[in-house]
Amino acid sequence: MEEETVPRPGRSVSLWVRRVALALAAIFILPYALVLLYALPFLHPISTLMLADAALLRGYDRRWVSLDEIAPVLVQSVMMSEDGQFCAHGGVDWVQMRGVVEDALEGEATRGASTIPMQTVKNLFLWNSRSFVRKAMEVPLALWADFFWSKERIMEIYLNVAEWGPGIYGIEAAARHHFKVPAAKLSRRQAALLAVSLPNPITRVASKPGRGMQRLATVVERRANGSGEYIRCLYD
Repeated sequence: MEEETVPRPGRSVSLWVRRVALALAAIFILPYALVLLYALPFLHPISTLMLADAALLRGYDRRWVSLDEIAPVLVQSVMMSEDGQFCAHGGVDWVQMRGVVEDALEGEATRGASTIPMQTVKNLFLWNSRSFVRKAMEVPLALWADFFWSKERIMEIYLNVAEWGPGIYGIEAAARHHFKVPAAKLSRRQAALLAVSLPNPITRVASKPGRGMQRLATVVERRANGSGEYIRCLYD
């Protein structure tokens, strides 16, 4: 009779742990590999929110457009609303980040310090809920993306994956949904309203702004008008 080999419990547990560790390592490394892949200009990445909408059979509207098909006033407005130092930093605004860390250590309410590269990698690879784990993953990914992508590519991807309403992704779908015009034809006011809706596009509806949103849009319009030096990396 042949003897049956019975696997030792300790060996089975060790094999399971190795497999889980390899799977977690692969999940961690995948975004860095995709950043390299997405440097190719003909690729049109989709975000984790789009994937979730597709998986839940909700569907979504996204129409990719190149940066030169987007009204410069929209790019100016988004930059001055979301990340005024976009052209100057390397993916992370360390001055803003230091302020957030100091506030957190002192027990004060923290303000946002996410740059456009940070928001782009978060949209593409991570999740929305605020946590130190997500931020710890977001920062090195943003530095990695800013190193391998041009500023034009970062802005192009960001504006094509940002959410502007339930199931509305990218500036082309947003412009048509809210104002019935293509992204290339947005007015300065429309651009400012879309820009200030970005932090929470579910409650801040660009086409139905309240008084507070109108005031913010006026501030963004004024900043966009004087943004010449700040946007030089995109428009020489």
